[in-house]
Amino acid sequence: MILPALTEAKSPYWRPIKYSLFPPLGLATLAAYCNDDDEINLQDEHVEELFIEDEPDIVVIQVYITNAFRSYKIADHYRKKGTYVCLGGLHVTSLPEEAALHADSIFLGPGEECWPRFLNEFKNGIAQKTYTSTQRTIEFIPPVRRDLIKRHLYLVPNSIVVSRGCPYHCDFCYKDAFFEGGKSFYTQKVDAALSEIERLPGRHLYFLDDHLLGNQKFASALFDGMQGMNRVFQGASTIDAILRGDLIEKAAGAGMRSVFIGFETLNPHNLSQSNKKQNIGKNYKEAIQRLHSLGIMINGSFVFGLDDDDKYVFDRTVEWGVENGLTTSTYHILTPYPGTRLFKQMEQEKRILHYNWDLYDTRQVVYQTKSITEWELKKGYNKAYKDFYSWRNVFRASITHDNFKHIIKHFTYAGGWKKFEPLWNFIIKTKGLNKMLPLLEAVLSKANKRTQNGKIFPSPFPAIA
Repeated sequence: MILPALTEAKSPYWRPIKYSLFPPLGLATLAAYCNDDDEINLQDEHVEELFIEDEPDIVVIQVYITNAFRSYKIADHYRKKGTYVCLGGLHVTSLPEEAALHADSIFLGPGEECWPRFLNEFKNGIAQKTYTSTQRTIEFIPPVRRDLIKRHLYLVPNSIVVSRGCPYHCDFCYKDAFFEGGKSFYTQKVDAALSEIERLPGRHLYFLDDHLLGNQKFASALFDGMQGMNRVFQGASTIDAILRGDLIEKAAGAGMRSVFIGFETLNPHNLSQSNKKQNIGKNYKEAIQRLHSLGIMINGSFVFGLDDDDKYVFDRTVEWGVENGLTTSTYHILTPYPGTRLFKQMEQEKRILHYNWDLYDTRQVVYQTKSITEWELKKGYNKAYKDFYSWRNVFRASITHDNFKHIIKHFTYAGGWKKFEPLWNFIIKTKGLNKMLPLLEAVLSKANKRTQNGKIFPSPFPAIA
């Protein structure tokens, strides 16, 4: 089982730490369906050199858009030796005809139902060319084969997924095509999810779910069950879920200390055009204040290059993030992924510039822009990262919090993530990344408001306007 490196992960100008965070959980999940006597070797090219001179019976390769060409090269290499090659993942589902040229079997959509079907048919000599996910459920999946994961090579080996998909359908979302033809959002049973959590050593967890709070009943029961486990965790949510009911308070009580939020844009018209319904009319600042009052740090995600963006969108977005105390920001250049409504629309409008999947990494402009030039978009994207993570803005964003411990946490987390690249690279090369986990857990420890006699003490630093 192989996860080839994304093209950008091998660039000398990119960030090794970003691709050393999480192990290939999807492949380890599929491995759980194999027989006990099957010999399985799981390789992740982001953290190790691939060994592809062996001659296994089956090779399974997980394909994303920017590792597609690399995946096909590995697949062709094995097929020439007579090995049976299986390709699956987001890109395969989006472009099955392209992927089929390099595989004996391709897998469209989630693999929990069609992968065990393939294993049975392969052993009986009747494997099919194409397997399509028909039944969508993870209520009865076996425990993930975590014994195959080389934990010491990752900063966050305790990644976990307790649901699949997302209840929303944004036009630019790569994953929407993956779940086409069936349920697009579904969860594990709560007891099974809690059981998987109990298997994981240490305190820290990272929920890789697209929307951890997407099913209110499930999430509420999950957080109730996690009470008393002494965990700290990170996950993703929408603005809508944070503002609704008391679910985010339950999450904080269970140990949530950091949340990824797709703000995407500050322009309401762009939200409407992108079908980002869950953000339309929602009060971003209210959600941010609610999270900060609970001691939860925020990683905000933003997309540049939407049709209503102008050349000032970069400075506006950075300043807004700093003023509102976002701990980290992730910026993307709008990318029309195959299989999305955005891609189909841009193809019809003849705005797609090329089909070099290596460059579809959200750092390059691969479509014809409207309101700003390609050069302005690329320059503004790079400047936004540089400006947001300047020491001055890291400090400014930190002192917007009204709790001294939260200020220190924010400054340490944001600064450590972006300002110590040579140190991270050294730690990765010396295979000591997992030893940094206790530091991450300490940074994510609870930051309560400083109170005395029921009164909240203000921050020792005044917020900068």
